[in-house]
Amino acid sequence: MRASYAQFIVAILVYFMNRLILFPNELSSKSYIKLSDRRAEHIRSTLRAEKGSEIRFGLVNGPIGKASLIEDDGVTIQLSLEYSNEAPARFKPCTLVLALPRPKMARRLIQSICALGVEELHLINSYKVDKSYWQSHYLSEEALAEQLVLGMEQSGSTLMPTITKHTKFRPFVEDTFPAICSGKMSLLAHPYSQDSCPIDLNQPSVLVIGPEGGFTEFEVNLLSQNGARPVHIGARILRVETAVPAIIGRLYI
Repeated sequence: MRASYAQFIVAILVYFMNRLILFPNELSSKSYIKLSDRRAEHIRSTLRAEKGSEIRFGLVNGPIGKASLIEDDGVTIQLSLEYSNEAPARFKPCTLVLALPRPKMARRLIQSICALGVEELHLINSYKVDKSYWQSHYLSEEALAEQLVLGMEQSGSTLMPTITKHTKFRPFVEDTFPAICSGKMSLLAHPYSQDSCPIDLNQPSVLVIGPEGGFTEFEVNLLSQNGARPVHIGARILRVETAVPAIIGRLYI
């Protein structure tokens, strides 16, 4: 196993707040914030921070820095913020098109996808995607944002990926997919394809991954006709939650 592959797997299995993520509208002022939600409890119980402790923080899609703990009364934690000139970790130039997984798996995957540095995520329908999945409360804007924040906290980046939902397969592939792929290498993960997946890309890509059980023949053909090149990463058939980090790790080592 390549070292980078191991790092990706660790990022999936272990959650730890490697950077406190803050939204700009939460700040009392540019350099001061009070927290009393699960982040405060994490700082208190997991990080075991005390008065004077420093915690790495970042604003969503903004700068990073260090926060000093001023006071903790057991309910509310008060922090002063000092910004750094250091730039947050950049996105990988990867757009992921993913057939909507089971809702509970989708929660874990969205965290991992964010931690891996994917810039755009398109959740799409497929013949093997149960219609009920689209009704899940896990797909609400608030629930998706929560999972993205968890992924950002894990990875230490402040850049939040965009998520777009597409409930109709054929209109997406024929009308939207070609524009998404414009100027990018477009790859369709398909274990029965002839071509091997490229390694260590230095260009933008669009990666398409199907549902458990894979895309139907019709879906594979339609994606291929609209610019996606089927590729494989070996003879083993992987679960979606394993395939996503494995392939992204292979594309951008």
